[in-house]
Amino acid sequence: MADQLTSELPDRQLTRLPIQRWQICPEKPEIAQKLAIVTNISPIISQLLINRGIKTPEQVQAFLDPESLSLPSPLSEFPDLAISLELLESAIASKEKIAICGDYDADGMTSTALLLRSLRTLGALVDYAIPSRMHEGYGINKRIVEEFSSEGVKLILTVDNGISAYEAIALARELNLKVIITDHHDIPQQLPPANAILNPKLIAESSPYRSVAGVGVAYILAVSLAQQLGQARGLIQPMLALFTLGTIADLAPLVGVNRRWVKRGLQQLPKSKLAGVQALIEVAGVGGGGEGGSGGVGGQGGQRDSLETRGQRDKEKFPPISPSPHSPLPTPKSLKPEDIGFRLGPRINAIGRIGDPQIVIDLLTTDDMGIALEKAMQCEAINKQRQQMCSEIELEAIAIVETEFISSLQQDRVLVVVKSNWHHGVIGIVASRLVERYGVPVFIATYEDETHIRGSARGIPEFNVFAALEYCHDLLGKYGGHKAAGGFSLPADNLAALRKLLCEFANKSLELEHIKPLIKIDAKAYLNEINSQLYQQLNALHPCGIDNPDPVFWTPNVQVIEQQIVGKGHIKLTVAQIIDNRQFKIKAIAWRWGDYFPLPSKVDIAYKLRENNFNGNTTIELELLGVRLPKQSHLSFTSTSTPSKSTFEYNQRHYTCGIYQNGELPELRIKNSEGKVLAVCCGHQSALLGTNRQDAKIVDISQPQYDGIIKAALKALESVKS
Repeated sequence: MADQLTSELPDRQLTRLPIQRWQICPEKPEIAQKLAIVTNISPIISQLLINRGIKTPEQVQAFLDPESLSLPSPLSEFPDLAISLELLESAIASKEKIAICGDYDADGMTSTALLLRSLRTLGALVDYAIPSRMHEGYGINKRIVEEFSSEGVKLILTVDNGISAYEAIALARELNLKVIITDHHDIPQQLPPANAILNPKLIAESSPYRSVAGVGVAYILAVSLAQQLGQARGLIQPMLALFTLGTIADLAPLVGVNRRWVKRGLQQLPKSKLAGVQALIEVAGVGGGGEGGSGGVGGQGGQRDSLETRGQRDKEKFPPISPSPHSPLPTPKSLKPEDIGFRLGPRINAIGRIGDPQIVIDLLTTDDMGIALEKAMQCEAINKQRQQMCSEIELEAIAIVETEFISSLQQDRVLVVVKSNWHHGVIGIVASRLVERYGVPVFIATYEDETHIRGSARGIPEFNVFAALEYCHDLLGKYGGHKAAGGFSLPADNLAALRKLLCEFANKSLELEHIKPLIKIDAKAYLNEINSQLYQQLNALHPCGIDNPDPVFWTPNVQVIEQQIVGKGHIKLTVAQIIDNRQFKIKAIAWRWGDYFPLPSKVDIAYKLRENNFNGNTTIELELLGVRLPKQSHLSFTSTSTPSKSTFEYNQRHYTCGIYQNGELPELRIKNSEGKVLAVCCGHQSALLGTNRQDAKIVDISQPQYDGIIKAALKALESVKS
């Protein structure tokens, strides 16, 4: 039986696995236990909150009950809010023309719709313009300013753009137009000469308003104006619906006021009186059952388009675990962030990428259900077209990387991929997929014509995209964005110099260990601990999203007992673990992991929990994010010619222990008062447990009941040596 002890468990299957780095939050059981007792929450929730930087009872209260947060007045936080209200109130009173310049993503379009609806309700003469994504790119420009001026506009209001548009804003001021900028993007070196600027990046980092997206700034402005005019009644709820759509679709952090308002909005969206919202919900089939997923929008690394990676485009059509025919479902009492992130948001974003933004503006401003349904169906069709484009461009981009850049990837630490005839509207999504695949920042672009290139960038946590663009500003035309994502244009002749400068910046910013996709893990769990009770406890963290991600757990050394390819390259599997002589099984899905099929028979897994409702049955299942081969035990000890022995107590029971030589390896033996021995060979993941070797069973020592006693034995032996 000695040979049995020194042998490994069944040979691991060698196969290709995702290249990943796992970052596991350190466990703080004593702090978590104390926080749990004081705040009357479970230890697992207190540990998850500690992982998110929430460490005091006061912070826990504010997080779990955002309505208890005492909000300062926006007027005291945004220095230019008072003058913005004054300019708008004056324009409304004197019937001056107001024009909104929006953006073509979900944040910009919901912001535009929100201000159009609210200002018209408040009596303003207001119209809007959105620049052409294909021909003009992001943000207000001189053409739009000149057009507004010729139409008799007196006040320009930018939403989700404008903070970097110095020349266009300067032209507007020369033409005697008043300008209010509402934006949330990073602050450039020189602010444009607007009459007023509302941007959370200009206020204190400690402010609860700091995290709002463009639609959040628009919401604050609209609510403040309505309250000042005494006409807020009936306006707040529809504006809150648009705020919620835009905030989640733009991947804004769900902290501060975003958490408070999104939590309200998710409850109100299903019963929203906005025809466009109801039409979107109906066409997208958002409902309570067939798809299973519940919880947050996830996202590793905060990429703007991370919601459209990992197979989400297929997730809309294919249930995670238990396939069932798609059928209309009753509207739930409350939506979840992923209902917007996976299903409503992409349908809105698709319009801005490859369609006409007016479709979404009409959808979200009409009160006619017939028109709303027509516009929602257009969103649906264009989104399917967008999905096909993304797939084709992704395959072409991967081919370029694999043939031209893969050999120098570790040296370059950044990807710059350029090809003609790609649709500029979808390359940002492809950039996110390349980040996910290769683990490096990605700058992807296409030719506008023979002499000009325009592109999108997506980063990793250790890389600041906006700082990288500023580093290369001498080579660029227009550029903008934030830490995780950005957009840029440049003369085609500058491409080689740009690639060289970005490599230089990446090598200054990144170490070699950074250039693998990062999986951030909250805590270890064993399959016997995963149940409905744990899942319900996690509801306290919702709504989850950026800066408050869905909890990620990991389980060591599980057995893959079933697996098959389903849908468009997903792996559906069942994993199992034997604990206390009982087998615990659970189903799982790995989105877009067809390249890694079949998975090895023994793996460590990282995952989120998902609730699957099928045929009236509710089960908890896993959405795999990471997988790796089980590591051999880090257990390390040496033996001497004289066996080392000691006694110790663990969980109020008495044990003896010692280290002996077993063949070529030292062996730790722990014996209880009944004569049962746990025999652990140095460096092994498995051990023997029994009264003799012939009848002993093999056990996994990474399980908590063995891990603790082994640590206690080694500590006792260490004290003998000292």
